[in-house]
Amino acid sequence: MQTYIATTPFGRRTMSLAQFAQQAIGRSAPRDAVVHKWQVFQHIREARDRLGATDRALTILNALLSFHPETTLSGGTDIIVWPSNEQLASRANGMPATTLRRHLSILVDCGLIIRRDSPNGKRFARKGRGGDIEQVYGFDLSPIVARAEIFKDMAEAVQADKRARQVAREQLTLLRRDIVKTIAAAREEGAPGPWDSLQRRYEDTISRLPRQACGEVIEAICGDLRLLWREIRISLEIFTQSQITAANESHSGGHIKESNPESHLESSKSYPKKEENGLEPGKPGTAHQDPSLATVIKACPAIVELAQGRAIQDWRGLLGLASLVRPMLGISVKSWEGTCAALGPQRAATMLAAIYERSGRIANPGGYLRHLTERMVQGQFSTTPMILALLTTKLKEGRGGESLLHSAPSAEPPEGEGGLAPPSIPISAALRQRLGSCSTGRAEIKDRARHAYGSPVPRR
Repeated sequence: MQTYIATTPFGRRTMSLAQFAQQAIGRSAPRDAVVHKWQVFQHIREARDRLGATDRALTILNALLSFHPETTLSGGTDIIVWPSNEQLASRANGMPATTLRRHLSILVDCGLIIRRDSPNGKRFARKGRGGDIEQVYGFDLSPIVARAEIFKDMAEAVQADKRARQVAREQLTLLRRDIVKTIAAAREEGAPGPWDSLQRRYEDTISRLPRQACGEVIEAICGDLRLLWREIRISLEIFTQSQITAANESHSGGHIKESNPESHLESSKSYPKKEENGLEPGKPGTAHQDPSLATVIKACPAIVELAQGRAIQDWRGLLGLASLVRPMLGISVKSWEGTCAALGPQRAATMLAAIYERSGRIANPGGYLRHLTERMVQGQFSTTPMILALLTTKLKEGRGGESLLHSAPSAEPPEGEGGLAPPSIPISAALRQRLGSCSTGRAEIKDRARHAYGSPVPRR
């Protein structure tokens, strides 16, 4: 008589199309397929979350595999074990019967085993006259053979995800440590920078990290922290570079004066044509002494207003304000970093202060900064004419004219004085005469200043 193998469960248990498909997969195992049952079980245990299996379900599967006498499982044959519930519970560490039945159903739903129920639901094997087994009712383990390669690939994918998540968590820990300790060190050392806003950005980013985060979420958080850490690092590198530059200048005795002052007088007799934004480029091949901090502050009062009444006593303070101005002008961190690397932090801060002073007339501050940086690297631009152009504009507008005229020395020292201290930018008598001709006279400048500030301007 031909043996018939049941495909539906006994009793009130229902049959689903998914179980029917899993039975088809179990029958599709190659006849020559041979797998090591404990190796496959190890792969299943690694991929249990993707399969939807529970820890207790795997305990039962381990017990079912132990009822198969061979260590290998072969395709093309019936791999059915028929332990009773008592025997199965004993090998499953004394699992209660209700828990046992529930997790057996989970193994069936996961496609790890197939039920081969008898007409009365019992599990047994019927032997023939020669002692050979003719009919078996129990649990079919053939899906383990048919899906062995799938389980292996899933286990390798899970291991790769674990390694990636571990690396991401390590990077997250390092980034958090670097950001927190660097901000704390910058505050203690008094380095200029938007440390409060950077601290808030860090806290907002970390607040999005759940307690049990997957690899994708951790990687996204790390990406945001990398950008934040880059801004912090650039701000501190600019500050430290300015400190090194200041120390080198102090060690070398300050700026080196020009050996031929007449060459500077000749270069200051005429100004190049101004660009549309009101800033004035330098001539190719013309050397200019960098403007002093006091001159830059006088020419660029807009950036000084960001200090909220605090005095800017050194270049470090101006660099701190420049770090605040950069995002306001829409200048990228990469562009600002390139400018500081090419020109030095002092010249970069001077250029940014001048651009911010005329920001209303510059359509693309970031592109303009890159353009001026390229010209200055090529020797076709200098910050000195730019600052002088701003001072000239303020003189025409009646703002700061008095202080500018007083800061420009005449050809000879005035009576009763032994001479004026050398200004930050050497201005000749010819240049002073040109600056004075931009207005109708000293009296008119005083009248405009009195009108602008609402109080009398002291006369010398």
